[in-house]
Amino acid sequence: MTEHSPVRTTVNRSPDRPTSKARRVAALPARLPFTTVYVLLLAVVACWLSTESHAERARFIRHNSSNVHHMEVGKWWTLFSSGLVVDGVPPWLGILAVAAVVGLAEWRWGAVRTAAVFVIGHLGATLLTEGAMWVMITTGIPGALSRARDVGISYGLVATAGCLLATGPAKLRRYGLPLLAAALALAWALDQQLADAGHLVALGLGVLTARTPWMRGFRRGHGQPTGPALGQGVNCSGEPSE
Repeated sequence: MTEHSPVRTTVNRSPDRPTSKARRVAALPARLPFTTVYVLLLAVVACWLSTESHAERARFIRHNSSNVHHMEVGKWWTLFSSGLVVDGVPPWLGILAVAAVVGLAEWRWGAVRTAAVFVIGHLGATLLTEGAMWVMITTGIPGALSRARDVGISYGLVATAGCLLATGPAKLRRYGLPLLAAALALAWALDQQLADAGHLVALGLGVLTARTPWMRGFRRGHGQPTGPALGQGVNCSGEPSE
């Protein structure tokens, strides 16, 4: 009787089969919905502005600046539209900064908390700085402008970064926050622009937000839980999923 050796079969893995790392990257938009949508909006606006003339870009920024004049005539929507323009830095750099800082915040806190911190920083700093400008105008203090150029992502970005530092490890709070505050204060001392003052206000708002009970579960080094681990899911409210 002839003995037959067992037939060995090999399974060829398809070279285009997505790896687990690729699947994780592909799942980022679903994990970071606020960051994804905001980055896409910034990219679309930046691409559109890049196709326009200098005069048209200046006109768009002028009509979307959240300044005293627009508040007085009822154009409150500029409080939001002003945050869709990357100004003062190359658009790609601003968009990368949003993706990094806001994305990290959303990974830790969830979409709702991240959006709230960003909006608090953006709206709060804008209203406080423009309110101060209005007081200067009404009291006749020289140097105040009712039609100041005031657009950009920086207020919300600084507030989010400040909240991240304030809820981070002790060393990050001890060294990171003072360094960021010193850099912003130096910029204000050198340029003395409205936006520079707004950055300091936004940083303060971010730090104050980190001290609220709403963010207590994400503060590290205070004896509270530190929020979800990297591998743990987060639902839209920012609470860890089971």
